[in-house]
Amino acid sequence: MMKNPAACNAVENCVSKPDAQARTSLVVGIATRGRPTILAETIAYLANQKRHPDKIIVAYADPTDAGDAPARFPQVTFIQAELGLTRQRNAILNQARDCDILLFIDDDFYLDPHYLEITERVFVENPNVVASTGNVLADDVKGPGLTVAQAKSIVAGNTAAQSVQQLTQAFFAYGCNMCLRLAPIREHELRFDETLPLYGWYEDWDFSGQLVVFGSIVHISNACGVHLSAKVGRITGVRMGYAQVANPIYLARKGTFPRSHVLKFIVGPCLKNLVRSLAPEAHVDRFGRFYGNLTAFRDLLAGRLDPAQIVNL
Repeated sequence: MMKNPAACNAVENCVSKPDAQARTSLVVGIATRGRPTILAETIAYLANQKRHPDKIIVAYADPTDAGDAPARFPQVTFIQAELGLTRQRNAILNQARDCDILLFIDDDFYLDPHYLEITERVFVENPNVVASTGNVLADDVKGPGLTVAQAKSIVAGNTAAQSVQQLTQAFFAYGCNMCLRLAPIREHELRFDETLPLYGWYEDWDFSGQLVVFGSIVHISNACGVHLSAKVGRITGVRMGYAQVANPIYLARKGTFPRSHVLKFIVGPCLKNLVRSLAPEAHVDRFGRFYGNLTAFRDLLAGRLDPAQIVNL
């Protein structure tokens, strides 16, 4: 396959050369599934960072997930892993274990050009910080999803990077832009819970819950980005509905999800699925989700509720 010279040059400029190393080594990790076109746009957009990543690692389950990106971006490390967000993120952790900071972004998350520069500074100046998440300027998780053009326009109009920085304590690092200090992860052999298969769903809460005992998780006000929340590559409605019930209960029992949140995080989505199933949005399988909710409650009453069950649905 013929390489795109402009794309190759962009990513070569995006990845720091050995003689340009900063005080810390900073890696960007992307777990991708079913969105090769958006993935390529996301990788190319990383070239705009003022502080270039030292490495970009992309984990895919099937070659079609990456499309022609490996040929277009030879400076990026592409690895094949078992299907599932938690498994793919663990594969990236293994590849990045000798680095200092790892930023996980979704394959449809677009960073403000100052994002890596700002985040690195926070980690260097605050050794107690073990994880961070940035300011999501837009996230169409409840809508049909933003376009790449819309994301780029929102980022271009953002001035928060020049504003006064505010660091606030966070319950968890949002998985679409989740930055981790790798030293405690190596020391305590932390991993994403592979009991949460496929899309994961609250895997970011779980990992944050494991990590927070070793330091602080912060929200960085001026490290900004836009999440497309693209609907392609997502799991079926039935599987999502099951996970909406099973995952909070499983993680609360494990101790990484607040028990005080469980009822709210289950009842709200279930009621919404029931009501909206009468007149569903075009981009959401509400009936499928509600059926998945009911299936999970059935398994709960039968004593066999398990997040891994979604692979059988």
